[in-house]
Amino acid sequence: MIVGITGTLAAGKGTIADFLKEKGFKHYSVRDFLTEEIRKRGMPIDRNSMVFVGNDLRARNGPSYIVEQLYSKAIQEGNNSIIESIRCPGEVEALRKKGTFVLFAVDADPEIRYLRIAERASQTDKVSYEEFLEQERKEMTNLDPNKQNISKCIEMADHLFKNEWTVEELQKKVASVLGNIGNGSEKFTRPTWDEYFMDIAETVAKRATCDRGRSGCVIAKNKQILVTGYVGSPKGLPHCDEVGHQMEEWIHSDGIKRMHCVRTTHAEQNAICQAAKLGIPIEGATIYCKMVPCQVCAKMIVNTGIKRVVCEKIYHAGGETGKLFQQAGIQLEVLNHEIENYEGQ
Repeated sequence: MIVGITGTLAAGKGTIADFLKEKGFKHYSVRDFLTEEIRKRGMPIDRNSMVFVGNDLRARNGPSYIVEQLYSKAIQEGNNSIIESIRCPGEVEALRKKGTFVLFAVDADPEIRYLRIAERASQTDKVSYEEFLEQERKEMTNLDPNKQNISKCIEMADHLFKNEWTVEELQKKVASVLGNIGNGSEKFTRPTWDEYFMDIAETVAKRATCDRGRSGCVIAKNKQILVTGYVGSPKGLPHCDEVGHQMEEWIHSDGIKRMHCVRTTHAEQNAICQAAKLGIPIEGATIYCKMVPCQVCAKMIVNTGIKRVVCEKIYHAGGETGKLFQQAGIQLEVLNHEIENYEGQ
């Protein structure tokens, strides 16, 4: 089992980690990993350096780079493990794919937490209360997947501990959760609405008729599905799965030549056409799809008045689409920041 620990500064992450170590868990810390890297770079060991180096490593190597390194060490050890100080949503997403993973989050009122750092007086904690609040503000919310977003990580947690208790009380709470996990009575966690609609989009994709990319999409508003669509040839025409692909070469803006199947209509296009055919208004809705839409689909999405796009992965040609959505005031969210090297439908 891998237990990840996230939370605000001085909320009690270390206390939980120490308790788990007593239970036989091997301890790995993002903070320790960053401290070692900071020393290599000859930088001062303070919170600003922690944030800068962490963001730099993630930007260079991917959102989950640090925890991937720690996870590799944990697997080599083969024991139950803790990965402490998770701060990036991409790290949580990566660890969720690694088998048995549980995310603990811990928080407390800022006044209580500042008193705690004043008492421990570590090298990175020597700041005024105003500096403490400002540093935390910078770390709490960030739309860049390579940077820290502690509030989002807390939101993604399986268990949240509001640590305004004594050490002993916090340990009892953690022990209770561990007991439930260990005896198989772990409380079922309902998916978020985004996860719910994305799961449905994956089911819709099973109707797709082009094996180069069986993708589907869902358009929803006010927590209700309005319409769905999947990749397939225009109505009444032969499908790729039946007669093969109709390939054409195209040159992306990066100058690289790629092959593209032009027989099919994309999932987003089919869903939008279906809504128009049935007279279903989709203005202000959210569209859920496998990858960041191509530019043709993106232009259709802009013209429909859809205001939010949620994708599972980044499409290799999706950079221009992101700029287009930004200009149009459309919110783009990607659940998994891996790049899909798929050549297109």
